[in-house]
Amino acid sequence: MANKEQFSKIDVNGQKIVSNKALNIWEALIPVLFLMFFLGYNIKFAKGELLGEYSNHFILLISGFVATIVGLFNKVSLKRMLSEVFENLQSVFVPILILFLVGALAGTWKVSGVIPAMVYYGLQIINPEIFLPLSVIIAIIVSLATGSSWTTSATVGIALIGIGSAFGISPGMIAGAVISGAYFGDKMSPLSDTTNLAPAMAGTDLYAHIRYMAITTIPTIIITLIFFGFVSMNIVIKPIGETNQISQLMSTLKETFYITPYLFIVPFTVVGLILLKTKPLIALTVGVLIAVIFAFVFQGSLLNSMSSSSVKSIFNAIFIDTELPTDNPKLKRLYNAGGMKGMLWTIYLIISAMVFGGIMDAIGALARITKVLLSFATSIFGLFASTVASCLGLNVIASDQYLAIVIPGKMFKKAYEDKGLSPENLSRTLEDSGTVTSVLIPWNTCGAYQSGVLGVGVTEYFAFAIFNWLSPFMTLFFAAFSIKIKQLKKS
Repeated sequence: MANKEQFSKIDVNGQKIVSNKALNIWEALIPVLFLMFFLGYNIKFAKGELLGEYSNHFILLISGFVATIVGLFNKVSLKRMLSEVFENLQSVFVPILILFLVGALAGTWKVSGVIPAMVYYGLQIINPEIFLPLSVIIAIIVSLATGSSWTTSATVGIALIGIGSAFGISPGMIAGAVISGAYFGDKMSPLSDTTNLAPAMAGTDLYAHIRYMAITTIPTIIITLIFFGFVSMNIVIKPIGETNQISQLMSTLKETFYITPYLFIVPFTVVGLILLKTKPLIALTVGVLIAVIFAFVFQGSLLNSMSSSSVKSIFNAIFIDTELPTDNPKLKRLYNAGGMKGMLWTIYLIISAMVFGGIMDAIGALARITKVLLSFATSIFGLFASTVASCLGLNVIASDQYLAIVIPGKMFKKAYEDKGLSPENLSRTLEDSGTVTSVLIPWNTCGAYQSGVLGVGVTEYFAFAIFNWLSPFMTLFFAAFSIKIKQLKKS
């Protein structure tokens, strides 16, 4: 039986950090190296099909089994590991429900004509030459207002993917622009959960954290906008310059759907509910119900043509999937409505990641790896670099952005104080490297969610999520040249 002094557990805002004195760094890294090797092999050589469609899911579960063996050798009980896995799964119960609702939302918003109406009017008023930077700005506005990158993608993100695809723009570029804007707003909004969590971990005030974070965040978003502006003007418009091509797309949309401005009541209602701080589950459910009503009111003939009855067509749109026939390749993505079934791959991936992360936490591997990274923080730059590495590593290993903020925040807090650094330095670094990079990991809850909602793989949008991968480099750049590094006030 394990010595009780072998383990310690810190509970921070519901996120537990388990420390295991008996586990050394090499043992902690065994499951990580196993995971990285087989994920890399699957992506590079097996084209994602090493173990079939669910290759990454199986690799995560097998890596969890490897972590279990390591834990058993270090006197960690199976009961303890199962308990941590159960807690991890509990933590993603609501996000999984949200994913199911987003699937239903995508399906009903398409067959009700909401998304087609957004695309139809968007083709008229949006200039393709500025589409990508405009997508970033739209995502910023919605995310700042709602405090949620997830809500942004599930509403305007889906519409922007449809409009951009009709223009002939790469879905990876559009998703990268949407995600960049969404995570800028997520970081800077006082309504965001991560924006409140980071200063709580570091021991600073919310608004002091936001003001200090703007120093690195604003230059990063400016670079992002410049990049997308350049891409839009020099690459995107070449294949879509024909006016009659856009007219043809609009004509096809109007032939298939009944297009009316009244359809915008649905997205405005959902965004309005979120602005009023209504719980996402309620807001999304209302969005689905109103879309169903609008589908019967405005798209009756379309529903009858899709199936034997209108009710069955709606049922398919909510729970399964719907594919409307079209000869226009640019409208194929728009004419395929997902439904809850389309979210299952993503949900299974999140569950698999939570199993692996839970076992790694239970055996003390996450705390051990972070502690070793902390030992390299001998200089101020080394401290910042170790924090960034810790956040990135935990996004990969724990598959959860909250753990990527909580664990380094708790472990590095005293180190920043010892260096005479203000806690805003830590809270900003946690956001610059923990919050925004979660979406770049395919099996992380954020990466899986965004990929599932937008219908674009992480590998497709990774290079274009400029804001997200540039943010850690920006915070390291400021640290390396001691730009705006706030010191503790001497008493």
